[in-house]
Amino acid sequence: MKRGLIMVMCVSAVAMLGGCIQRTITIESNPPGALVHLNDVEVGRTPVTVPFTFYGVYDVRLQHDGYQTLNTSTKAQTPWWENPGPDLVAEALPGEQHVDLKWHYELQPAEAVDEDLLIDHAKQLRATFSQSSNAPAAK
Repeated sequence: MKRGLIMVMCVSAVAMLGGCIQRTITIESNPPGALVHLNDVEVGRTPVTVPFTFYGVYDVRLQHDGYQTLNTSTKAQTPWWENPGPDLVAEALPGEQHVDLKWHYELQPAEAVDEDLLIDHAKQLRATFSQSSNAPAAK
């Protein structure tokens, strides 16, 4: 009886000392300083480290002056020890455990826009629209 009580107390003590898991995603870009949105929430400028709770697919948007906006999806891959089963043991271990995912993105320079050509194209579209809106409505 006494031995069983000691065993229960030891197991309870280990469970109470159980650690926690700290999960972070570190996002880097070339060039650095890009504005980062994760799932349409602004989280900072690269390089940036943000905590996360759930594994799965994240929508990532990076914006930087002089570069094309990058819209992509990236999967936060679950480590084997966080799958159902092993996670019960992993979370009961004392101490703090870390999962740090690192995502790196290369931004492409923005293409130069010829403003005169853009204005001419806009004028042509306006003229086309004006002509079509003056036409009688079809019955």
